[in-house]
Amino acid sequence: MKHDMNRNVKIWLILLTLVVVAILAAFWATAFWRPPSPPGEPRPPRTVPGDIELYYTVKTVISTINVTLLIFLLIIYIGIYKKMQSQFTIGLIMFSMILLFYALSSNPLVYWAFGFYAFGLGPFAMLPDLFTCIALSILLYLTVKY
Repeated sequence: MKHDMNRNVKIWLILLTLVVVAILAAFWATAFWRPPSPPGEPRPPRTVPGDIELYYTVKTVISTINVTLLIFLLIIYIGIYKKMQSQFTIGLIMFSMILLFYALSSNPLVYWAFGFYAFGLGPFAMLPDLFTCIALSILLYLTVKY
């Protein structure tokens, strides 16, 4: 009974963290996003069509959620490895780390931090991250459940 309560608390804390991260990522993406400018020229005002800006805002939120999910998975897998010393768990840790690198490198916030701007992909900008988010959610659910 106590184990189930701890699991429920853990699940609620993960969900609460994901909601907070999503809200912060959405705020960051909408507050600081600007379209690209040619080298050596000042940034233009916000003249990008709203749908493109929406796609990149959604991509930022989903990618940031993916990073958070992967951090949770890494923490859980490292804890499992400390208990079991399993080769399979090492594989899960490496798998999670590689996906974490993918999620970090596909996050528009990282692009913007280094002065680059992903632009013009429309809804295709967020689809890979959406599929990754679904897969990571299932993996985290199965990991926490069992």
